[in-house]
Formats: sequence, structure tokens, C-alpha cells
Amino acid sequence: MLHWVNQFGICSFLDNHFYSSTHHKAECLAAAGSIQRFTGKNTLESIDAFYAQQQDWLFGHINYEFAENNEYNQQDTSLIGFDTIAFFQPETVLRLEQGKLFIETVHHSAEKIFNKIITINLPEKEKSNAIKINAAIQKADYISTIQQLLHHIQRGDCYEINFCQAFYSNEVTIDPIQTYIKLTDISPNPFSCFYKQNNAHLLCASPERYLQKKGHQLISQPIKGTSKRNLENRAIDEQLKEQLLKSEKERSENVMVVDLVRNDLSRICKEGTVEVEELFGIYSFPQVHQMISTIKGTLKEHSSFSSIIQASFPMGSMTGAPKKRVMDLIKQYESGNRGVFSGAVGYINPAQDFDFNVVIRSLLYNSANNHLCYYVGSGITAKSKPEEEYEECLLKAKAMNQVLGN
Repeated sequence: MLHWVNQFGICSFLDNHFYSSTHHKAECLAAAGSIQRFTGKNTLESIDAFYAQQQDWLFGHINYEFAENNEYNQQDTSLIGFDTIAFFQPETVLRLEQGKLFIETVHHSAEKIFNKIITINLPEKEKSNAIKINAAIQKADYISTIQQLLHHIQRGDCYEINFCQAFYSNEVTIDPIQTYIKLTDISPNPFSCFYKQNNAHLLCASPERYLQKKGHQLISQPIKGTSKRNLENRAIDEQLKEQLLKSEKERSENVMVVDLVRNDLSRICKEGTVEVEELFGIYSFPQVHQMISTIKGTLKEHSSFSSIIQASFPMGSMTGAPKKRVMDLIKQYESGNRGVFSGAVGYINPAQDFDFNVVIRSLLYNSANNHLCYYVGSGITAKSKPEEEYEECLLKAKAMNQVLGN
């Protein structure tokens, strides 16, 4: 399926890697070809108008910098080249569910598509040389920046801020498909995706959900709190999980984001319906243990897609609190635009239900200018220690580095 959709200039391949969850239904969802695209400043309103007239699938992304009618509406300057926001109505949708493949297609024969998929000759996996990665900010400068952010927290400017750093390589050639497969072999995660907009590629192994809508129910599952794993010693691995659960610093970081998400959802949900379904849940992934909380609420009547996104984007786990102030600080202290990193990729189905991830643990690549980069970050609170925050960033980058041969 992945190789088939990659034949198109625009495609989206969303894979949950068989993670069991009451909130998942399809194991894999893919879209290819574009009947029409929505991009530019009025994209959200165009999507509202689209669903007022018809029922169909839309797939797409929202960059971190996107926000309607304010100063954050900037073009992507990260050399990757994704539009600030873009959605497409696909020619073909593939849905894998309980061992069955469902094919919806406009201009093609479903039977022919199925036969092409099962007869694709998969290329041999090729060995690749290690790719040298450069840091956009050196460790000493990172430590200094965190100390300045701690001063803002101590002064009362904010409670928590998610600070991210970039790593990059210029003039490098990779096979996006093979690199994505390597990444998800090493780090299979429930919100993984291979997403392509012409020359711009997102190879994503995200464990985090930004927002899901089912009927009138909204669900957000922010991640705040990370611990390394010890896969060689189960007893020590369990101890690391317990330490994460009991960590005062990680719990305070998590609960601040939970409060922020509750506040965002209360703007678009019925009064009294926003609640925390799970607080401080500890979940294990191949590289790390994560602290995840689940917040849900019931939408007000006639809530549009645009109103939901405007109330909740960017997600609190990638900003901090209070959101507006920390976005100003992020712009001041980070070295450049994040682009699609810490934005969202996902879909809207014909019933106007949707599901979007948080774009983290991802490689970004432009096949025209051969620029490759990735970003990692951590939540800075009053209890943060700069050296430990730097080590947490390196831990989150482990899978990406391993894929690149480092």
C-alpha cells in the first residue's frame, strides 16, 4: 500500500502499527491523488464550505506556524517546503481494517488498484552510509537558552515552555520510503505517517494524538513526561516506569498541559462536559516510557471544523502555558520556524469525524534541494535542570539517529 500511494505527487499513509486502543478502528489509512486541494489563508473556511455541500474524505496537515488572522501565519522557512496548511480530496482511499482492505476510488477501478498493490515488486533494502548531522544550536548555547527560559518562569512570564532544537544535513540523498520503513521498524508508534507533498516528505513515528472527533465527542491525549527504557532488564525497566509515574517534575509538567487542553476544549464544548478521562497514564514505546493524559468533552451544537482548530491549535504539549505568551518566547528563542514539526497530520472522513497526530519523532526531507532535518524538544518548568533537558532531547532523537546510521 505504501509503495502504491508513493507513485502519486501527493499522498498520505497513516499507520497505527497494531497498537490496541479503544480510540483506534482502522489499522492503516492511506490516500493518494488529488481531486482538489485547499491551501492558503482561508483553508479552514473552505473546508467548512466543502462539508456544507458534500461528504467525502480530506487528508492534510497544519504547520505549527499556522494560526488564522494573526502574526503566526508565516511561510515555512525550514527548507522542507510544506505549505503552511494544506488539505486534499483524494482520488483513492485505502482502509485496512481487521485484515480486510477497503478501496474507495473516484477515477479508477478498485479491482485494478487491488491487483496493482498485491503485485508491486518491493525493492531490495539497500545499505546506506551514515549521514553526518549538524546541530542548529550547540550544547553550550542550548544550556544558556534554557537558563534564560528558567528566568522567564521565575519572573512569572510563563509556567511551562516547550523549547525545541533542530538537527540537519544539507546535500544528502535518501530513499524516503526505505528511510520511513527503517524508522518505523526501529520505533513503531500509533500515530506514524508517511506524508508527501511533491518534493516535501514527512517520515513520522509519532506516539501522540493531537485531537480526535467522533460524533459530538472530542478527545485529546497530550504527552508530557519521558523516561528512557531498559529492554535488557525487565525489573529495571519497571523501576523506570515507576520513577516516571512518581516524578514530581514530570507530573507538574503533565498537569499544566492538561489544564491548558481543558481550557481549550471548554471554548468549544458544552459546559460541564470537559473532563479528564485518564491522568498520568504511563505507556511504553520501543524507545521510551511516556506519561499520557486523556481529556474529553462534548462539542457544542453546530461546531465547525474551523472553530475546533482555531480553539485548540497549536496543541498545548508543543507550546506550554499560557499559550500566547510562550508562543512569543518560542519565536524569540528558537533558531527558526518549526514548519510541520509540532504541527499536525491527519484526515477528516465523510461524516466529518477526524483524527490528527502531533508531528514529533520525525524526519523531514526535501528531495529537490536534498535538505534533511529533525527536531526534538522538551517541556521546561521551574524544576527543570538544563543538562537533563538536553539529555532528554538526545533520548528522543535516538531512533532518528539510528536510522541515519549514527
